[in-house]
Amino acid sequence: MYTDPIADFLTRVRNAVRANHRVVEIPASNLKKDITKILFDQGYILSYKFDDSSVQGTIKIALKYNKETKEPVIRKLQRISKPGLRLYSGSTELPRILNGLGIAIVSTSHGVMTGKQAQRENVGGEVLCYVY
Repeated sequence: MYTDPIADFLTRVRNAVRANHRVVEIPASNLKKDITKILFDQGYILSYKFDDSSVQGTIKIALKYNKETKEPVIRKLQRISKPGLRLYSGSTELPRILNGLGIAIVSTSHGVMTGKQAQRENVGGEVLCYVY
């Protein structure tokens, strides 16, 4: 059993990208599903599929690579708020990642969203991870 399911999710995706895999399969949870939807909406992954045939279910993610250079679209996945040290930010202090080229995924009272969305809706929350 692992104590940080979000870090496990990010590590599985990071390892699959480094190994040039096309698809990665991850145990599902509602928070992981929300993070997956954000990665798809922001263009970091090609597609995803939720498989609820078992009790917990799985998420199958098709990773995205650049057609010409065969480089992965996801350069870095970095966990920010950890179980031992939670990091919260208000709507005005949410970080900009690579001058707006990357995204921060934030868990707010209005659900999981990007840092830019949270600033538009004027809500703060727990900064889960950075993606660029």
